[in-house]
Amino acid sequence: MATTFVHEHLAQAVYFAPRGKKRLLFLGVNLQQRYLSPEDKLIGFLGDAGAGKSLLIRGMFPGLELTNDDDGINIRPLPLLDDSERGHFRCHTYHLDARFEAAFTQPWLIAEAVKKAILKGHRVVIEHFDLVYPFLGVNAEVLIGVGEEVIVTRPTIFGPEPESIAKIVFESIKYRRMAHSAEDLTSMILEEMGLAKPEIHSDIKHGFVLEFQEAPDIDLDLVEQRVQDLIQSDLPICFLDDEHIRVGEMPYPCTGPRIHIRRTGEIKGFHLLREFRFDPIQRLFTIAGIVGEEGYLPSRPVDLVVERTTNTKSNTWKEV
Repeated sequence: MATTFVHEHLAQAVYFAPRGKKRLLFLGVNLQQRYLSPEDKLIGFLGDAGAGKSLLIRGMFPGLELTNDDDGINIRPLPLLDDSERGHFRCHTYHLDARFEAAFTQPWLIAEAVKKAILKGHRVVIEHFDLVYPFLGVNAEVLIGVGEEVIVTRPTIFGPEPESIAKIVFESIKYRRMAHSAEDLTSMILEEMGLAKPEIHSDIKHGFVLEFQEAPDIDLDLVEQRVQDLIQSDLPICFLDDEHIRVGEMPYPCTGPRIHIRRTGEIKGFHLLREFRFDPIQRLFTIAGIVGEEGYLPSRPVDLVVERTTNTKSNTWKEV
């Protein structure tokens, strides 16, 4: 889902946050093309660890060397601080993770280095911007929050403040993690029942959509019950490598292995829509799963298929 605005008058754009590496990178490219200006000097990112901030940054700023990411530390000492002390800024764009750097440097020192770089005409991309904002005294030109949704906004003197965006995305990320974990459990069960692993995925509020070229010959009640059995077993879910997770003792392919809850028992309110829905335009059959205690249930096809992404293309459908 996306609410689009002309760049100069951007108030807020909202996208469902995809759960695969390629899909996050592709979204980052789209955000860069739509909402960034070459003159933007301060870009702030907000969101919990593992939400996909680093992948979005890689998509938005190709070639930018991140100082650290989920795989570890890439550059030490921090180039921004090092260049600030030298009085000579060598890079056009700097990256820093304010939460990570707080373990080594006082936030006010980080803020001073950021302000020096900006005044010299350089760009700074900051993860966990809300932690350094009180010491900066100036808001980011573009704020991007990553939770269940990706929120893009261009703040004015009236806001929004980083804390308000952070509150939204930190609260909503649990639904994205639950939905992704439930999606993988459902795919596992479908494969055990003889279906090929779904290659087309869509995103809906508090849930997921699996799409097939032909109507699957399966009992959705049985699928749901078997997924519920896995949830009740409270199996651990953990990162295995960049392309796999481990559910209990079983490895399973996954394109977003860091975006999961810790145990299957943390999935709340899981259920499947008890019918296959046919998309007459794309000519695909869909299976939809919902998570969350609120009991959200899409009642129309337009609620169901909002954003579709494959490995090669992305079509965004506006919700009405």
